[in-house]
Amino acid sequence: MREFQLGLRLLFGAGRGSRVRFFLMAAGGSLGVCCLALVLTIPQILDAHDNRAAARQPQTASAQPAGSTLLLQRTDPYGSEAFTRVFIAKGIKSTDKVPPGLKELPDPGEVFLSPRAHDLLRDQPAAKGLLPGHESGLIGAAGLAGPDELFAYIGTTRDKIADEGRALKGWGYSYAPSPAVEPSTLTYIRFALGTLVLLPLGIFLSVCARLSAASRNRRLASLRLLGLSTKGTQRVNAAETVVAALLGAILGLGEYWVLNQLMTRTGLPGLRWYPADGALSTTTVATCLIGCPLLAWFAGRAGARDAAASPLAVRRSAAPERPAKWGGLLLLTGLGIVVGYCATGFTDHPADSLGPNALLIPAGILLTGLGLVLTLPLISYALARRLARTTRSLTLNLAMRRNEVEPGSTMRVVTGLVLLVFSASLAQGVLIQLEQITRPSAPVQDYSIPLSSLTTRQLHEVAGLPGVRAHALTMESWTVPDGSADQPWASAVVATCDQLTRLVRHSEGCVDGKVMRLSDPNVGSGQEARPGDTVPFRVQEGGRGKNLNIRLPRDAISYSAYDPSAVLGADVLIPPSALPATARPKGARYVLTSSSDHDGVRKVLDGIAAVAPTAEVEPIGVNIEGFQQIAVLKTLLAVGMIMGLVIGTAAFVVSATDRAVERRAQVTAITLIGARARTMRAVQCVQVVLPLSIGLALALVTGKLAESCYLVTGESETYWDFAGVPVLALAAAGVAAASAVGTLPLAGRRIDAELIRRD
Repeated sequence: MREFQLGLRLLFGAGRGSRVRFFLMAAGGSLGVCCLALVLTIPQILDAHDNRAAARQPQTASAQPAGSTLLLQRTDPYGSEAFTRVFIAKGIKSTDKVPPGLKELPDPGEVFLSPRAHDLLRDQPAAKGLLPGHESGLIGAAGLAGPDELFAYIGTTRDKIADEGRALKGWGYSYAPSPAVEPSTLTYIRFALGTLVLLPLGIFLSVCARLSAASRNRRLASLRLLGLSTKGTQRVNAAETVVAALLGAILGLGEYWVLNQLMTRTGLPGLRWYPADGALSTTTVATCLIGCPLLAWFAGRAGARDAAASPLAVRRSAAPERPAKWGGLLLLTGLGIVVGYCATGFTDHPADSLGPNALLIPAGILLTGLGLVLTLPLISYALARRLARTTRSLTLNLAMRRNEVEPGSTMRVVTGLVLLVFSASLAQGVLIQLEQITRPSAPVQDYSIPLSSLTTRQLHEVAGLPGVRAHALTMESWTVPDGSADQPWASAVVATCDQLTRLVRHSEGCVDGKVMRLSDPNVGSGQEARPGDTVPFRVQEGGRGKNLNIRLPRDAISYSAYDPSAVLGADVLIPPSALPATARPKGARYVLTSSSDHDGVRKVLDGIAAVAPTAEVEPIGVNIEGFQQIAVLKTLLAVGMIMGLVIGTAAFVVSATDRAVERRAQVTAITLIGARARTMRAVQCVQVVLPLSIGLALALVTGKLAESCYLVTGESETYWDFAGVPVLALAAAGVAAASAVGTLPLAGRRIDAELIRRD
């Protein structure tokens, strides 16, 4: 306790510089704690989303006892979002079973909306067709997964849903029917966020705890020479770091509270939550208030080890020992695991992520990243020593001699930025795998809309939406209700040859203006429909129904459809000119096609919703809920990248500034000898940029290997994706250039000879 009090007295009585360093440590620690709290709270936010979705899930039975409440739930795509509507026919029994967020069940004609659906109805009056009845109130937060959810409870009569409705027994399940993020995918996200944020965060907090290490070591060495014990010296140093870390943790939790309030009001793309969802839990608060000071305690004791063990060497500025090689051993071990899994990608049986591999793969990637960081001082030392012996440049010699004397400071300055590039490459691999899991197997995406739900004007508008490549009609032949069981039937596509070419993978032999058979060798034909057979199609014209008889010709188009596709298995191509101008085929569907990339699909779906809000859209082969999950996952990874960038930049700024302040005495001495200010700025720049460039190059290589290892073991279709390499290389070059510019003001212009004599 006496050593702890002594450390605090030295902290507040050692001058303005010591106090500035203390508050800088606290400010840096608060930023790190804020990022840590955000990472720890993300699973809590997702769990709150799923818990509310599970609590409102209806418990139903197929039997419909007299007087029971009937329920029918529909979840349809509205643009690129899911719109859930729950139709309720209130019975005379169990009327007290009310879902969360409502005070009572809706009566016939009453509609309870989520705030997002309320705004939608105000902005898109045409969506009224989805919500028959009058709005009677809003659904409370307890009944919604998130603030932006499209959800509605609609009161109706028993006869309208008797055919498909189910008897309501209660509300609530132990699991969410559609979790915000699938558990298997959440594991990948946790690993990615751990690499993107937690690893750089641990380094950053250690950096903050080691600010002004040289000055503190000289002060601690003086205390050791005055008779303080070795452990007492370490405890004196730890007192300052622990108090700074504790203050930083308190400030960081306050910063997170403010950030949570702001983000719940603005939201993130694809993810919004209520303030209570992101509230600090007891576990998060304990982790931050106990874990961060504990880390600072060990970092402070480790930082004072040299001063306590060899105080004379510290006071006389003895040359430090060569950096340990065990960091290189970690790097080689991690690379050995990663390269081994990458090599299996060249075989017929690549490794998977099951069994022991589930532990070895993340262990190899983490060892690679950690080994990369711990190897930087050794690489900096070896390079600096070699260049200093061979160069004839004064600037390069001064820079390399300083890096040779203090190789450990290199790690504190460049680690955050190096880890950022390494993590960015790994995050790219996660995004590639997620894209491949959810992206349709075909390069195109089809959308099927009932023709009866579109007006003539809407047909032209949806066909002209940005991203739509082609449009057509699909319809099936009419079958006589009491006809023969073997009556032939066929499905038809109403399109021109150009439209057909854009809808399918391959077509050959098409002639415009002519009815032709469609022959796909991979799909069977219609029931007994052969060349020469006549198949009727029911059309509506002028309020009257009539048959359009199509005789299957012998001329055929050889085509190959995408799978999945809205025209897969079609038997006949009918030119648009064969239909009367005002005719509407019964049961026909309007088909659009676009590219299958997620952004393009989202734009088309949103465009259709803007033109025809009430139309039921079926995106062929696409799960809208899975589509929303991808948006959430991309948002989480983007948040991780932003936090990694903030942490890396903060670590560089703090470390570079501290490094410049620590070296003021040496800079002053060299300047008094005759070195020009331009030379000293060049020295400062080279000291940082050279080891940083080497670290970034290693991060690019090791990060790409880690990404390929992740893709190989994740059974991805793409193992060696080099599309993102130029972007990462440019980002690394930009980081190096920005670092060079950032070091120039740190050399200082004012020369103070007293700095040479100050302790």
